[in-house]
Parts: sequence; C-alpha cells; structure tokens
Amino acid sequence: MVIHRLALPLSAAAMFVAGLGCAHAQATPTAPPDTQTDEIPHTVRAGDTLEGLAQAYLDNPRQWPLLQQRNKVADPRRLQPGSTVWIPVRLQPQASAQVEFVQGNATAQPQRGEAQALAPGARLDEGTRLQVGPDSFVAVRLADGTLVRVQPQSDLQLRQLRRRGRAGSIQSVMEMRAGSVESSVAPSTDALRRFEIRTPRAVTSVRGTEFGVALAASGQATASVLEGTVAVQSRAENAPQPVADATLLARGQGLSVAPDGTLGAPRPLLAPPDLSTVPAQLHDLGLLAINLPATPGASGYVAQVARDAALTQVLRSGRFANGQLRWAALDDGSYHLAVRAVDEAGIAGLPATRPITIKTRPVPPLYQQPAPGAVLPRVTGSLRCTEVPGARWYRIQVAASADFATPLLDEGRLNPCQLTLATLPLGNYFWRAATVAELAGGALDQGPFAPAQPFTVAQQPAALDLSSMQATDGDTIVRLHWPAQAGQRFRVQLAPDLEFSKVLQDTQLDEPRWTSAADLPAGTYFVRIQVLDPSGLQSEFSPPRSIRVGTGLNTSSGLPLSTMGGEPVRRP
Repeated sequence: MVIHRLALPLSAAAMFVAGLGCAHAQATPTAPPDTQTDEIPHTVRAGDTLEGLAQAYLDNPRQWPLLQQRNKVADPRRLQPGSTVWIPVRLQPQASAQVEFVQGNATAQPQRGEAQALAPGARLDEGTRLQVGPDSFVAVRLADGTLVRVQPQSDLQLRQLRRRGRAGSIQSVMEMRAGSVESSVAPSTDALRRFEIRTPRAVTSVRGTEFGVALAASGQATASVLEGTVAVQSRAENAPQPVADATLLARGQGLSVAPDGTLGAPRPLLAPPDLSTVPAQLHDLGLLAINLPATPGASGYVAQVARDAALTQVLRSGRFANGQLRWAALDDGSYHLAVRAVDEAGIAGLPATRPITIKTRPVPPLYQQPAPGAVLPRVTGSLRCTEVPGARWYRIQVAASADFATPLLDEGRLNPCQLTLATLPLGNYFWRAATVAELAGGALDQGPFAPAQPFTVAQQPAALDLSSMQATDGDTIVRLHWPAQAGQRFRVQLAPDLEFSKVLQDTQLDEPRWTSAADLPAGTYFVRIQVLDPSGLQSEFSPPRSIRVGTGLNTSSGLPLSTMGGEPVRRP
C-alpha cells in the first residue's frame, strides 16, 4: 500500500510531510532570497559512497566534495549505515512545467523578470510565481505527468522543479500563499519521487494520489483525499522531525488545521450533492443558474463547469453559501458540472459530476399576450409573442399539461409569432414558443422553448356596439413578461434601432414584466433585457426582440380606424 503523509504544524511553520522523499528546509542566512535551500535526506546503506550519491542524485560524481562539505564527512568512502546524508536540492538538474490551460486573468512571474500573462503551452521554470485572478483557472502539467489545477484567487510559486540524476524521479515543490490547488499525481513506483504543496502552515507531500489543499484567509488549512492514503503529523516550528505519531487519512477522508496549528481529527468527506434535479439542457440566457437540493451537513458548496470530464479546462468556478449556483453565461455547447459540499470545518466533500448542455440560441420570443393565467375568448382568442431579429419562423405549442407530453397544437412555421385558438375547446392550457433560425447551409436551428405559461379558454362574451372604440393590448401599450429566478431584478431598454444608438427608455424593474409608456408613438421598436441577480452578478443585455406599437384606434371587429380618405387615424 502506498502511504502519503501530510505533516501539520503546532505553529506557523507547520507542515504536511511525506514518509518517502520528505524534505528539510535549511535556513542559510548568506544565501540570496531566490537560492534553492531545500534538502533531501538520504539514509545511508551499506556500500554507499559520496561519489555514488553524487552520481545518483546530482548526475555528476565530481560534485561529491560539495556533499562532503555539507555533511562534514571525514571519509567519503566510509559512510556509516543508518546515518543521514543531506542532498542540497540546488545541486540537482533542473526540470520545468508546462501550462496546459488558462481561463481568465492569470500571470507568471519568473524569479528574475516581469510578470507576463499566461498562455497555453508556456514553459514554467523553477521559482515562477503564478497568480490566478477571480473567475480564473490554470492547469499546469509537471514533467512526470502530474496535473496541478490552480483555482481562482490563488497565489502559487513553483518553488522546486528538479530531477534526481539525469533520468531519475521528478522532485517538485509548490508553495501556496493563497487560494486552493487540486492535484492529480501521476502514479509511480519510485520511492524517491517527491511532490509537495506547501502553505505557510502546511506542506502536502504525496505520491500517486488525487487530493486538494486549500488555504483560507483566516489561516486555516484543509486537505481532502479522493484517492490514496495520507498520513498526518504535527511539527513544531522549524523542527526537522515530526513531534507526533502519524494519523492516517484514508480515501474519502479529510482534516483541517486551525490557524494556531491545532490538528483536527480525521473525518469522512460529505456525500456527493444530488445533481438529479439539474436539467440535461440549460436555457437561461442571462446567467448560468443551477439550483440544487440541500446536502445534509453542508455549510456551503464549491462548484465548477469545465469543457472536459477530467476538469482540466475549467471555465466557471465558485464557492456558494447554498445550492443556488450562479455564474456569468457560457456559450452554447456541451460541458461538465462538478459540485462538492463543504462541511462546517471548511473541508470539501466527495464530488458529484454530470454532463450538461447549454442551449440558449436562437433566443425564444417574449410573451406579449395573454398575461400568465389570463382568460381568452373561444374562437377569437390568440397567443402572441414578440419578433426576434433574424428569425425564420416561430414554433408555438399548446398542451393540457406543463410537461407538454402530448401537445394539442404544434405549429412550427409561424410568421409572425402568433397563433389563433379557433379550434381549442373550453378549458385550462399551457403554451410555449421557440424561435427557428436558418443556418448558413440552409439547415434549420430551433432554439429552446420559453418556459410554459398557463391560460384558460372560456366562452366569448357578447360583442361591443359597432360604434365603440378600443385600445387593444400590444397596440398603444405593449406588455411583456418573461421567466425569472426568485429575487432577480431587471433592466429593460427600449430603442427604435437594433444598435440601441438612441435609447428611449431605460428602466429597472423588481418583477419580470414591463409595460411601455402610454404616449409612445406608433411604430416598430426593439427591447433588450439585463438580469440583475441577488448574487451581485449582472448579465449581458439579451439579444433584442422587436415590438410594434399601433395607433390603438380600432373598430370592435379589430380593423384599424381610417379617415374618409383611407388613412389610419392617429392618436392626438
């Protein structure tokens, strides 16, 4: 069984330390700040010589005098079995890492030189400092295949990238000053291979495992193990050896270390959150919004959306106080969602993952009439929605149930977006509408349906007197409504042109409904909507929909009122 050991401090210099390939940081007052001062302990076996150790560790047998000087060895050919020879890491051949993926704002600052924006394929040398901004993510591949996933708002230095001898095991040490890191360490049978992630109060050192390390602003550190076994030991400040026996963390366990170095007891990771209620397709255009049921014992959640199932190309990431996950919108496409519940100690639990598809375009029309739950007259009642610029057709469905298992009406080539309910019996119904666009090659692309709206068909009341006048809905005054998440507010803009070069109205609303001004001149206008989420996120403005404002002067039969010369009568 491979055992991975994490050593935690009793003071500010606490460490997670591996049983194999452990490290000792020796303070060297005369060394420059960027000099590699780490050392590797080698337990002497019968037959060992300094020349042989220089060949094995440093790929240069002629460097044995440096080992003799460091260890004060009297006879380089007669080493005492069981004693320790310290190997200065700075004498080992250097290795490097490579950037595999970058999302958002991230920079790399070498030991000497200016910080540069990170790009996929970039080479990272020892001493490089990575700074990953909010809503950003970086994946780094080490020389031995280990993948380091640097999460948002993290500060990580590649403190050590070395190789044991010419073709020996990789020796890698990361120093984390803020944020969190998730690592998938490549399996290896080499007992001398070394991989560590240090924080001011902890150092993780493992082989062949998958685990996460997080450092909170309070100074608390946490570790969670998804694969492998980890041993935890306490260390006093700057002490070269552990001061307590190892505590094993098995797969599916985690622990926390308080800012004062107090070691928490091992605990099982929380169960994976329930993602069964997450729709296979998401159609929210303004924001990427996912709601989850509560996970027992959870005090928060960490969640990611990635292009790949291995989560090496994370596009959205965040920590949430509850199961209401909110991000800026993503382009249409296929993605993978991963969510972990966080317990009261701040330890992330077991992940739940599932593929999701985002399909938001072409955008559905907005509903104009009827209002939700309204009553329509039989025969003359109609469903009406806005136009969408660039649309080829519209599809409207009517069903007796909100799941639309058996649509009663399904009209797919409507233009304009309007459907008369002439044949629909009296009763309660639901309707929904979608936009159909024509792609460059002639193929048709139907967008998502807008959420279903209820309405009722009832007996039509008696007609008004022929001489009466009426202002019809959507004529002098246009009313729009749309689906929304609880607590969201909205900003609605109205303009006479698609470019919104001259905004006529700019209104903030507490409810997902809007009514045009009563004095708006007759003509065609465009409306766009921005979502203002309670989380503080603001969506981009939606693609515009067009509305038509008429004169409002119609006869009871619905025809525009005209002058003796046949011209439409305008409002005064």
